[in-house]
Amino acid sequence: MDCMWINAGRGRWQALLVVLCLFQLSAVTGQARYSVPEEQAEGSFVGNIARDLGLDVARLISGKARIITKGSRQYVDLNRDKGTLVIKERIDREELCGKTTPCSFSFEVILENPIQLYRVTVEVIDINDNSPSFPKDEIRLNIVETVASGTRFSVDTPHDPDVGINDIKKYTLKHSDHFILEVQRQNDGGTFIEMVLQNPLDREKEDSHTLVLIASDGGEPHRSGTVRIHVTVLDANDNAPVCIQPVYKADVKENSPKGTVVTTVGANDADIGVNGDISYSITDITRGTMPLFEIKSKTGEIKVVRKLDFEKSKTYQINVKASDHGGFTDTCKVIIQVIDENDNVPTIQLMSLSNSISEDSPPGTTIAVVNVDDKDSDRNGVVTCSINNDVPFKIESSLTGYYTVVTDNLLDRESISDYNITITVSDQGSPPLSSSKNITVKVSDVNDCPPKFDQSEYSVTVPENNSPGYSVFTLRASDADSGQNARVSYFAQDTEISGVAVSSLVSVNSDNGVIHTMRSFDYEQIKWFEFNVTVCDAGSPPLSSVATVKILIQDQNDNPPQVLYPVQTGGSLVAEMVPRSADVGYLVSKVVAVDVDSGQNAWLSYKLQKATDRALFEVGLQNGEIRTIRQVSDKDAVKQRLAVIVEDNGQPSRSATVIVNVAVADSFPEVLSEFTDFPHDKEYNDNLTFYLVLALAVVSFLFITCLVVIISVKIYRWRQSRILYHSGLPVIPSYPPRYSDTLGTGTLPHVYNYEVCRTTDSRKSGVKYMQPMTQSLISVDGDGADTPQVEKQLTGNSSQMSTLLSAVTGQARYSVPEEQAEGSFVGNIARDLGLDVARLISGKARIITKGSRQYVDLNRDKGTLVIKERIDREELCRKTTPCSFSFEVILENPIQLYRVTVEVVDINDNSPSFPKDEIRLNIVETVASGTRFSVDTAHDPDVGINDIKKYTLKHSDHFILEVQRQNDGGTFIEMVLQNPLDREKEDSHTLVLIASDGGEPRRSGTVRIHVTVLDANDNAPVCIQPVYKADVKENSPKGTVVKTVGANDADIGVNGDISYSITDITRGTMPLFEIKSKSGEIKVVGKLDFENYKTYQINVKASDHGGYTDTCKVIIQVIDENDNVPTIQLMSLSNSISEDSPPGTTIAVVNVDDEDSDLNGVVTCSINDDVPFKIESSLTGYYTVVTDNLLDRESISDYNITITVSDQGSPPLSSSKNITVKVSDVNDCPPKFDQSEYSVTVPENNSPGYSVFTLRASDADSGQNARVSYFAQDTEISGVAVSSLISVNSDNGVIHAVRSFDYEQIKWFEFNVTVRDAGSPPLSSVATVKILIQDQNDNPPQVLYPVQTGGSLDD
Repeated sequence: MDCMWINAGRGRWQALLVVLCLFQLSAVTGQARYSVPEEQAEGSFVGNIARDLGLDVARLISGKARIITKGSRQYVDLNRDKGTLVIKERIDREELCGKTTPCSFSFEVILENPIQLYRVTVEVIDINDNSPSFPKDEIRLNIVETVASGTRFSVDTPHDPDVGINDIKKYTLKHSDHFILEVQRQNDGGTFIEMVLQNPLDREKEDSHTLVLIASDGGEPHRSGTVRIHVTVLDANDNAPVCIQPVYKADVKENSPKGTVVTTVGANDADIGVNGDISYSITDITRGTMPLFEIKSKTGEIKVVRKLDFEKSKTYQINVKASDHGGFTDTCKVIIQVIDENDNVPTIQLMSLSNSISEDSPPGTTIAVVNVDDKDSDRNGVVTCSINNDVPFKIESSLTGYYTVVTDNLLDRESISDYNITITVSDQGSPPLSSSKNITVKVSDVNDCPPKFDQSEYSVTVPENNSPGYSVFTLRASDADSGQNARVSYFAQDTEISGVAVSSLVSVNSDNGVIHTMRSFDYEQIKWFEFNVTVCDAGSPPLSSVATVKILIQDQNDNPPQVLYPVQTGGSLVAEMVPRSADVGYLVSKVVAVDVDSGQNAWLSYKLQKATDRALFEVGLQNGEIRTIRQVSDKDAVKQRLAVIVEDNGQPSRSATVIVNVAVADSFPEVLSEFTDFPHDKEYNDNLTFYLVLALAVVSFLFITCLVVIISVKIYRWRQSRILYHSGLPVIPSYPPRYSDTLGTGTLPHVYNYEVCRTTDSRKSGVKYMQPMTQSLISVDGDGADTPQVEKQLTGNSSQMSTLLSAVTGQARYSVPEEQAEGSFVGNIARDLGLDVARLISGKARIITKGSRQYVDLNRDKGTLVIKERIDREELCRKTTPCSFSFEVILENPIQLYRVTVEVVDINDNSPSFPKDEIRLNIVETVASGTRFSVDTAHDPDVGINDIKKYTLKHSDHFILEVQRQNDGGTFIEMVLQNPLDREKEDSHTLVLIASDGGEPRRSGTVRIHVTVLDANDNAPVCIQPVYKADVKENSPKGTVVKTVGANDADIGVNGDISYSITDITRGTMPLFEIKSKSGEIKVVGKLDFENYKTYQINVKASDHGGYTDTCKVIIQVIDENDNVPTIQLMSLSNSISEDSPPGTTIAVVNVDDEDSDLNGVVTCSINDDVPFKIESSLTGYYTVVTDNLLDRESISDYNITITVSDQGSPPLSSSKNITVKVSDVNDCPPKFDQSEYSVTVPENNSPGYSVFTLRASDADSGQNARVSYFAQDTEISGVAVSSLISVNSDNGVIHAVRSFDYEQIKWFEFNVTVRDAGSPPLSSVATVKILIQDQNDNPPQVLYPVQTGGSLDD
C-alpha cells in the first residue's frame, strides 16, 4: 500500500481496525459440545447454540449462519430464528459408530460478514435398543470322553451393537455339570469365549449334553440372546475306579475267629464290560498286618486270617487298590480298630515285701509294694485292688500301677503275732477278671510293752541307825514282751535328796530288785526319802517303768531335846522383865524346845527344876510357858533364876536343861545394875551352825553349775543354727535314734521322737513331739529346696513324716540319647532324690523293672545310674514320642519307692526305606491331569526331626508329588499327573522317589518308579501360536498369502492329521479370506480397503479325527496404501475483500481430508506465494486463507489464489483449488491538489463574480470515494470573512471574487481551500491560495501638505 496517513487521527483509526480484525480471527476457533441419546425424534432439542457460543440471534440471521457437514447426512439442523440446534434425522448410534466409544459426530457452524467458524460436536449416547445375538442358532461339538479336565472349547462370540453398560456384560452357561465358562477379554476389547471342561465327561453316564449359552447385556431393560450347544460325547475307556469312601473305618474284636469279615470296600467304575471290572488288592500295609488280613479280589471283602491281639496292636491301616483292566486305579485307606476284649487277667507283681513288721509300726507303715497291671484297655484295663477286711491293713495307690499295703491300725504282737493278707485285683470288664496273691506278715516283737511293777508306789519303814547293807525290800516287775525284750533290770534313779545322792543311801539289785541300804540312817537327818526305781527291759531301745519307793526312817530316841529359846549364847545375858505390878498368870517367857526325833520320842514335857523363888513362877508341862502364880510384890528380888528341864517321852527318855533369868523391875536401868554380874552361858549350838554353812555352800554350787550349763546350751544352739543357715543345703527333717540307759541308772524312762523342722531363711526352728515309734518312712520334698535339681518329683507331707503313704511317691526323670555305650552316665539318683549313698547301701537299693530287660543299672557306691544295656529307641518305642521307660528304685528298712523315668532321645541312626526297590505303574496316556497314583510310603524308624521330612520326585516333567499328612500322623504319598502323558513322545518314564529325613547328618532312601504309558488318541492339536498377527497391504491381489497357521498333534497316523477351518469371523470377513484345510494357509479372496476396515480377526480351528480341537486367533492388520487423493472442500469464501483489511483477515475456509492413515493421511496445505495471503490451520482438518499483508486496491484490484493440499505418502498425492478474490475499494486515499500552494493575481476593481482561478485535485480511489468537493475554509482576514471575499465552486474548484478588490485597501490575502472526497469517512486535503491584488491607476495624487482645509477631494 502506498497510501500514507495524513495525520495522527488517521493512525488511531487504523489501530482500532487492527484490533477488530484480530478479534475476528479468534472467533474462528469457537467450539461447542452437546450430548443426545440415540433414536430421538425429529425436532428434539439438542442445545442453544447462540447462547453457548455467545452469539445473538441477529448475528446468526445477518451472518447467514448455516451448518456444514462432511458427509451426505445431516443429523442436526440450525434454527436461526431461535438460535437452537434440533434433531433433523433419526440418529442410530450403532450405524454411526459401530462399537466405537464415545460415539460423536461433528459439524461446523459458519457465519459470514465476517466469516466465523465454530466446531460443534454432538456425542450420541447409547440406549439399550439391541439384543445380543449369536452367529448361529445352534452349535454342535463332538468331544471324546477322555478329554482332560481343563480342555477348552471355543464358542462363537455373540454380538451386541450397543456399547458400555448396554453391551454384553454376562455370559451364563446353563444345564451344565461338566463345563464352566471362561470369558477372556482381549487387549483389543474383543471377547473370547471358551467352555472349559471341569468334570470329566463320561459317555457311559450321559452320551450327550445340551447346554444353553446366554449372553446378557447390562442395559435397562436387560436384553439377552441365547444359543443351544449340543455336545456329543465319544466313548473311550476313560473312567478309573473310584472308591466309594476314601477312608474306611472298621471295628473288629480281638480273638475274632479266622474268616471273620472286617469290612467290605467298594469302588465304582462307570465304564461297562471288561473296562468296568474291578479287582482289589492290598498295596501297602503296616508292619505285622500281612498275615492278619486278606482281601477278596472280586468282592473287596476283608477278612481276618490270623488271631488279633489288642495288646500287641490296637490299630491296623491297610491301603487297598481298586484296579480296572485299562490300567486305571484308585486307592482307599482302611483303618481297622481292634476292640479290646477282657481276655487278660490282671497281674500282681510283688515289688517289695517285709515278711516281718514291727508291732509298733504306726498306721500307714508300708509292708509291701505291689505292681498291678492289666494289658486290656478302657474299662477292661481299669483295675481295683483290695485286701481282706479281717486284718489291720489297707491298700493304697502310690504311683500309677503301684499299690502299697500299709497298716491301718496299731499292731499288737501280744494279741496277734502273724497275719495272712490276700491281695485281690479285679478289672471292670464284663465279665470282670481278677487274680489274687497271698502274703504272710509276722509281727515282730517290739519293745512296746514296758515292764510293769506290781504297784506304782512302795512305802517301806527302816529303823534308823540300821547297819549298812540292810535289806529293805524286794521289788517285783513283769514285761509282756518276749525274749530279750522281756528280760528286766532294776535301776534306782540317781537323784539327790537334801544334797545327798540316792545311790549313797540305797542300792537296787538290777537282777532281782532287792533294795539295800548303803549306810546307817539317822532319823534326825532324814526322816524319809523317796526315790524312783526304774525297771528296764533289754529291748532296743529299752523300755522302762518307774515305781516310787518311799523309805520311812523309823525314829529311835537317840537325840535329847534341844532348847531353841531362850538362846543360850554363852557370851551375853538375856533376862525377861516382869513388872512389879504383874498379876497372877502373867506370861513371863516361854521355853521353846525341839526334839529331832519323831513320834513319842519327840513329845516334850517341861518342869521347873530349880528357881530363886519357886512360889513365884511355874512352867507349863506341855507348852513350856513360864507364868506367875502369885502377885509380884516389892519384896520379891529383882534377880530371879529359873532352871527348866525339858524331857522327851522316849525309852529311855532324854532331857535338856535351860536357865531363864527373870528381872522383877519396872525400869531397864534397874535391871541392868542388878544383872551385871550374871554369868554367861558359853554353850554354842555347833550343829546348827555347821548345817547352815553347808546349806549355803551347796546352794551356791548348784546355782553356778546351772548357769554354766545354760550358757553352754545357748552357745551350742546358736552355733548349730549358724552352721545350718550358711550351709546352703536343704535341711532334711531328722529323727534321733532311741537310746537306752546302759549305765544301770534307768534315767531314760521313755523314748520320744521329735519332728524337727528347720529352715534356712527364718533362723527359727520348731520341734514337734511325736508318739513313740520304731520305723519311719521319710520322703524328701524338693519343692522348698533352693538347690538346682535334675528333673524330679518328690512328694511328701512334712507334717506327717512318720508313716505317710506319699513317702513312696518320689519321682525323678532323666533323658539320655539312644545307643549310648554301657556304663554311660545317666544321672545322680542319690542327689536328685535327696538321699545319701549310705542310705542306698543300707537300704539295699535296687532297680525293679516290669519286663525282662533292664537298660539302666544302679551304682549304689556312687549313687548314680549308668547304662547297663544298649538302648535302641526304635526297638523300645517304635514311632511313639516321647519315648521313655520307667523303673522303680526301692529301698528297704524302711521301704521307700521311687519312680524313675528315663526319656530316650532319638538320634538319626536309621535311613528311610521303601517296601520295594522298584515300583511299576501302567498308565493310559489319556489319563486326566490331576489323576493321582498312590505310592508306597517310606518308613523311617526314627522320629521327630530325624523322621522323614521331605519327599522329592526326580526326573519327572509330568508328575508332581503330593504328600498328605493324615490325622493319625501317617503319610499318604501320591504322584499327581500334572502334564498329560503322551506315549507318542515317550512311551516310558523312569522316576526316582527320594525320602529324606531332617536329621544330622541327613539320611535318605530311594525307590525307582517305572511308568509305562499305554497308547490312546489323547493328543489334541495344539496351535503353534495362540495368536497370529499378519500384515497385508490394501488392494492386494486375490490369492495373496496372508499367513500360514500351524498346529501340532503328537499322535501319529490318522489321529495326527489336522484340518483347519475358519470358525468365527468378523463382519465383512467372509468374502475376503479363505484357509486351506490341510496347510492352514490363509489367502486374500476379496479386495481389501484400509479405509473400510483396518483390522480383521479370524478364529481358526485346528481339528483332528478324534474330535480334539484347538483354536487360534489370526489378527490381520491392513497396511494403508496411499490410494486416496486429499480432498479440498470450500466451506466459505469472501469473493471481495476490503483493501483496508488488516493482516490475518479471513477470506476463505476450507476443509481438507485424506482417508489414508499415518503418513499417507498427513496433509500439508499451501497457497501460491505471489499473493499477499497465507493459509493457516484453525480446527482439525480446517484451514483458513487470511491476508498476510495490507492490501492496496489502487495497486492490484484482484488476486487469483491456488490452494494446494498434499499428503506425505510415497509417492505423495495432492489436489488444488483456485479461488479469485477481488479487492474492494476503501477510502484510504485523500484527494490531492496539483500543488500545495497557489498564487493568483487579480486586478483591482474587478467585477464581483470574477473567476480568479480553477483548483485541480485528484483522488486515487474509485467510485464514490473518488468524487471530490472543494471548500474554502471560513477564516477572517483583517476582520473580514474570507467568504465575503471569494467563493470556491465545490464541484469544479473554480475560485470566484465575491466583490471588487481595491488595491489601496487590500493588496493581497491568503486562504485555505479543502478538497474532500465522498468516501465514508471522507478524506480531504488542503491547499493555500494567495490572491495578489494588482494595482490599477485609479487614484490621482493627493497633496498632504500644505493641508487643504477648505475642502477635500476624494480619489
